[in-house]
Amino acid sequence: MKWFTLMDEYTRECLALEVRRGMTAKVVSEVLATVVRERGVPVHIRSDNGPEFIARVIRAWMSGAGMETLYIEPGAPWENGYAESFHSKVRDELLNAEEFASWLEAQVLGKAWKREYNHVRPHSSLRYRTPAEFGEVCPRADSAALGRPEDTPVAVVPTLTAPGT
Repeated sequence: MKWFTLMDEYTRECLALEVRRGMTAKVVSEVLATVVRERGVPVHIRSDNGPEFIARVIRAWMSGAGMETLYIEPGAPWENGYAESFHSKVRDELLNAEEFASWLEAQVLGKAWKREYNHVRPHSSLRYRTPAEFGEVCPRADSAALGRPEDTPVAVVPTLTAPGT
């Protein structure tokens, strides 16, 4: 199973937690399009240099949507500290804590984990508010009052492979 996560670096919200048997550029672009429709267009998307993120399909779609990419240098996890922290939570609390009997079970448990992460767990970096609570008081990236802020990129965190797969 391949896992694709998308998080907002500013609000710390998990915007997408997708699991598939494989993760193509087409799937990644569909997830990104859904999030952009819901949240607005970010200025940047930070990602690793995996093939599903550097594919022409993704680069063309992002360019057409007015987004830029911030690629992380291979072997430089400090360039993506928020994503590394988020990944450790996903791995410790979901991937290492569960045995998925099926792809459907992985989807259901992933959805439940995302809901708890966004709506139940307070984060010390957000003054002990949940990401959803903090996100409610933040203007959207496409808000007329805010414009497209330079300091609130959405981060694409690299695809994870479930343990034992």
